[in-house]
Amino acid sequence: MELIALGFQTLANPVVVLMLLIGVFAGMVVGSIPGINDNIAFAVFIPFSFSMPTDQALALMVGVYCAAATGGAIPAIVIKVPGTASSLLTAEDGNAMARKGFAGQALSIAITSSVVGGLLSSIVLLLFAPSLAMVALRFGYVENFALAVLGISSVVGLLRGNVLKGCIAALIGLLIATVGFSPMTGAPRYVFGNVNLIEGIPFVPLLVGLFGIAAMLDLMADILQSRSEDETPTALPAIGSLKISGRMMRRLAPVWGQSSLIGNLIGMLPGAGMLMAIFLAYDQAARRFRRLFRGREGESEWGEGAPEGIAAPEAANNAVTASSMVPLLSLGIPGNSTSALFIGALALHGMVPGPLLFTQHGDIAWMIIVAFLVANLFMWPVAWVVLRTVSRSIFAIRKEAMVGVIALLCLLGAYSDGANIFNMWVALVAGVVAYVMRLASIPLGPAILGLVLGPQLETSLNNSLVISQGNWLVFVDVVNHPISAGMIAVSALLWVVPVLMGLRERARTNATEET
Repeated sequence: MELIALGFQTLANPVVVLMLLIGVFAGMVVGSIPGINDNIAFAVFIPFSFSMPTDQALALMVGVYCAAATGGAIPAIVIKVPGTASSLLTAEDGNAMARKGFAGQALSIAITSSVVGGLLSSIVLLLFAPSLAMVALRFGYVENFALAVLGISSVVGLLRGNVLKGCIAALIGLLIATVGFSPMTGAPRYVFGNVNLIEGIPFVPLLVGLFGIAAMLDLMADILQSRSEDETPTALPAIGSLKISGRMMRRLAPVWGQSSLIGNLIGMLPGAGMLMAIFLAYDQAARRFRRLFRGREGESEWGEGAPEGIAAPEAANNAVTASSMVPLLSLGIPGNSTSALFIGALALHGMVPGPLLFTQHGDIAWMIIVAFLVANLFMWPVAWVVLRTVSRSIFAIRKEAMVGVIALLCLLGAYSDGANIFNMWVALVAGVVAYVMRLASIPLGPAILGLVLGPQLETSLNNSLVISQGNWLVFVDVVNHPISAGMIAVSALLWVVPVLMGLRERARTNATEET
């Protein structure tokens, strides 16, 4: 408790608190700009922290890190363009609710879920950082491969009726992830002589196209349909009330707890990343929703406005932020790419993360931990200010003008990732492909998951087989790799159980028809 008190004492400086508040506001605003992912939002503010005192600079960076993922939910819900990659699943149910006239409720659920997930993650970081870091050390190449397999397998729960198309989409995503240098041989693959593809298809422009440009094409289709039916073009639907009923909060409470737990566990694992957490949380929430609410009167279908589809990914992505600092601060191992940038922020001020950080700079180390808790408390009021300004302004724009706004933001966002014109073409092509996939009822989620997990799957598989001298049984070795064996077993269940349930339902249907 004395160390926690030391952290609060260091943070109690009014200027430090002000910098934390500025970081939360700036992170949320920057995160709400389509195409600016968490890494870019964080990297933009690192140069500003160079000339600041250490405590003020790191408080600013903590605020930006916590709020960037939350801000990405705003355009995801309002115009179906994820501000950050961590909000790509929020766009599905969130925008569906907005189109039905419940945009305010969708935004409130997103913000509340983010705050709850962030607070729970901050408490975990505050109380269990040293002990939880030892769990992360047990994850090597074998365990990371099993984790990637588990992530791919989780997509089975999201398909329901589109299993074949979903599997094809996942395979396409995995294939696209192989573009660029081979991690084992260093040889370029599928680049077709284009130097822009040597490091792979740029991820940020790809996401911008898959969601932003595709959303623009959807909006254009709505406008053309309205004109063909002689309807007067209108602005986007009104934002509506921002209040969440007590009944809705009680309904979402189990989802918040479950998703925050998933986010905390995934955040601690080096290299797992935020997208892994949101897909796993989204899958579990989908299973719960179908078990408890599917078919009820007044309930939307999953992916068409289910509140759990907003709560799960938003709670999970913010739970990752603080938990990703567990291995970083305790061991010097970044949990994801954004937390890796935090090493740069520490290095600018002459500090190296790891056990010595707590002995040589204990006041700063515990101030960082405490700042995560306070930053999540700040996010609540700051989010309402941003919602009542940014969101309401967006909704006041007419649909025709919004097409141009979305196109401009998407192309600028794609270009800003490396200042390369090629990225803009990637976004445009990806947008057209996503729009065609939507018309063909091919789910986009499995393809995104394949893109995200492809590099981890390939690298971990190759290194695991090299270490085990080609022994494939290493992944189910209960003695030496029990964590991997457990995750492989769960992955198998995720594939087998839906098949058995489908056969059972078919047998029931046949029995009913015979009687």
